[in-house]
Amino acid sequence: MADPVPAISATELLLSEGVILLGVALTLVLIFRRLGLGATLGYLVSGALVGPHGFALVGGGQSKMDTAEIGIVLLLFLVGLELNPQRLWRLRHDIFGLGVLQVTVCGVALAGLIFGLTGFSGGAAIALGLPLALSSTAQVLPSLKASGRINSPFGEKAFAILLLQDLAIVPMITIIASLSRAPAEPNTPPGWTLALYTLGAIVGLVFAGRFVLRPLLRLVGRLGERELFVAVGLFAVLASASLMHALHLSAALGAFIAGVMLADSPYRHEIESDVEPFRTILLGLFFVAVGMVLDLGVIARAPFFIIGMALLLVAVKVALITALGLLFRMPRGQALALGLLLSQGGEFAFVLFSQAQSALLVAPAAASTFSAIVTVSMMTTPFLLMIARRLEFSKEEGDVAGLDGPEMAARGATIIVGYGRFGQTVAQMLMGQGCKVTLIDKKPAQIEISGQFNIKVYYGDGTRIDLLRLAGAEQANLLIFAHDDHNFSAAALAPIQEAFPQIGILVRVFDRRQLLDFNALGNGAVTREVFESAVTMGRTALDRLGLTVPEIDEVERQYRANDQARLDVQLSAGVMAAGDLLYRPGRTMILPEKSTIGDDA
Repeated sequence: MADPVPAISATELLLSEGVILLGVALTLVLIFRRLGLGATLGYLVSGALVGPHGFALVGGGQSKMDTAEIGIVLLLFLVGLELNPQRLWRLRHDIFGLGVLQVTVCGVALAGLIFGLTGFSGGAAIALGLPLALSSTAQVLPSLKASGRINSPFGEKAFAILLLQDLAIVPMITIIASLSRAPAEPNTPPGWTLALYTLGAIVGLVFAGRFVLRPLLRLVGRLGERELFVAVGLFAVLASASLMHALHLSAALGAFIAGVMLADSPYRHEIESDVEPFRTILLGLFFVAVGMVLDLGVIARAPFFIIGMALLLVAVKVALITALGLLFRMPRGQALALGLLLSQGGEFAFVLFSQAQSALLVAPAAASTFSAIVTVSMMTTPFLLMIARRLEFSKEEGDVAGLDGPEMAARGATIIVGYGRFGQTVAQMLMGQGCKVTLIDKKPAQIEISGQFNIKVYYGDGTRIDLLRLAGAEQANLLIFAHDDHNFSAAALAPIQEAFPQIGILVRVFDRRQLLDFNALGNGAVTREVFESAVTMGRTALDRLGLTVPEIDEVERQYRANDQARLDVQLSAGVMAAGDLLYRPGRTMILPEKSTIGDDA
């Protein structure tokens, strides 16, 4: 009798599958990135190849997707860290205006198309059409963050729609439950209860963030243990997501609210840098899992229907979202770019299709077919994203007609982005020494005014890598960001540094918070826009109060040294640290003995 084959342990299975998944994914992502198609498509294809419907090298696609959905949760948490409550309140019209219209209009239109084209019942068409109105948060938000556009007006509108889509999952689940043909589950609460749960959970998370997480972060900050920041960050994400999940709500929404509550925390950047690697790995695994659960047999049996429906889904959403963008007074190019960006189906559609199947509204074969349609639509996103990026920054007729782009510029040693009052001073000093300078600005009015003084400024967004390449950044020695952009961040600068490693970079920053965000550049490469002028006014005030020039020089020297000492502490501990170094009434600098300050006051 042959000896029995020993069972493979869970550890051995994890190691072998991990090697296969990472090896294939790494290879294909490198290839697809090299081809300019993006990492997402590489992950999807690698999952389809190694999954049970491909070469069957790895199994358990659904279980891996359930685990990897934590990547989406982490993504929403990191986005929340960039949106403080005041800014979120400012976006309320886009969220509850543009967002609600997008979900409603697209959902109704797609449900009507499915009803008319497939012969499904009305309930089935609604259960399949409404989820198709959702877009892929996991695809769109990383692309906006990587390009630094998440804080731009265009990025904010895209984010507002995605956030409302996440909120819309609750009413969609309620609608599917109301149409259900299956016996009601005793543990599932009714729709109105879910709405109350949502409101109560949000309020609870707000209080927890303010009265639990913030004191905990202050304690960790005093201890100075970096790994504790990782633990606190992951605890905040998982606890908020778990609470929402337990209430039958969106776990990603809970993580987003936790992020918003910490957006004003002085430890925001520390948490963000610690959580980001987990988000990147799990989000990649999520797309691999999506590829693994893609039933290639379903596509093989009805390829024309699935591909045709996926293309129809993309076309309908592009048309409707573009029209809504125009309704909300977006420029034509940006409205079309928004439609292309949000045209795919979303990962939450898989969850809602499963709900529809459990409710006996659709057969398992139909749920698999429409899951395949969503996946195929996701595969179009990298291609459409390349078009969207061009359209987002395209010149609008009547605004910039006749303005030259930087591809028309003579190659100079220095590129200056932003030719406002700050950039003009920098540029004038350089040009006064005969330096060859290429000037870029995206405000047509500023370009036209500069032209009246025979100063050639080229039109474009100088934070775009392709535009900087056209301006000659690969040959330039210095790149100066002198634009007035409070939201320009180190994250937006990182891909520029990677694309042009030889170039020196100087950045104008708005305030101390933005300065700390750019700490990797070193203080010498970052200039606070009003710091020197404020010091000059301080010197003038001391002069009017009767101090001598040596005394004023000593005050300035001590102030600069003290300010630098505060920055050194804040670079590691956050902007709220080093409060004991601030000058307050009763705490003064040590001045020369014969100071005359206040004698004339």
